[in-house]
Amino acid sequence: MKPRPESQPAPHEPSGRLRNKVALVTGGDSGIGRAVAILFAKEGADVAITYLNEHKDARDTKKQVEEFGRRCLTLAGDIGNEKKCQELVRQTVREFGRLDILVNNAAEQHQQDSLEKINSKQLERTFRTNVFSFFFMTKAALKHLGKGSAIINSASVTAYRGSPHLIDYASTKGAIVAFTRSLAGALAEKRIRVNAVAPGPVWTPLIPASFKAKQVEKFGSDVPLERPGEPNEIAPSYLFLACSDSSYMTGQVLHPNGGEIVNA
Repeated sequence: MKPRPESQPAPHEPSGRLRNKVALVTGGDSGIGRAVAILFAKEGADVAITYLNEHKDARDTKKQVEEFGRRCLTLAGDIGNEKKCQELVRQTVREFGRLDILVNNAAEQHQQDSLEKINSKQLERTFRTNVFSFFFMTKAALKHLGKGSAIINSASVTAYRGSPHLIDYASTKGAIVAFTRSLAGALAEKRIRVNAVAPGPVWTPLIPASFKAKQVEKFGSDVPLERPGEPNEIAPSYLFLACSDSSYMTGQVLHPNGGEIVNA
């Protein structure tokens, strides 16, 4: 990608807000997931990242996490499969001895000009990656999470305003908002907080992989700030929701989206 997405955190002194915590980030090999993993490491967390088969990208993330003196476990596998999700959580806990933060972030999208072109295979694949995996990973993680733990889900601005060319993708993101609110109520008694982040246009590898060149050239220009966000501009929202700074927030969604008003 040219230019490459910005994943490194802003050059401020770390405050140790996640000191000695363990986080599991799905889709942590690139994009927002990579930026989140690196920022969490800067703030003191050891991190496990899952990815499908992008081994080089995962190694790059691992290297950047380790530059902050923290450990990084890279875990390949299809998180649309429940048994694989259970295995990934087990590997994380076996490696680090605990789990404090789960970031359900992995997603895929496939542009189509009309609803009629979304076949059953694409529909199921998109929902498996974007929604089923959130259920599977969370179910597997819950036995290891306790009071003070945090679950953070990646939604999208498309959950609120829709997307004519990403109907199935936008639908999964709407489901994630409902999942976040419902799970937050279900886990409040256990003092496990559940929140979400709904980014607007963000410059990640998903964009050139999903859209035509002319669309990529104009990507993000229609928001008030007139540009797409960088992954390292989105990651601080995840850090806020992961640490005790947001101790009185659950069932909420943050909107780093370049100024688009979504009335949510």
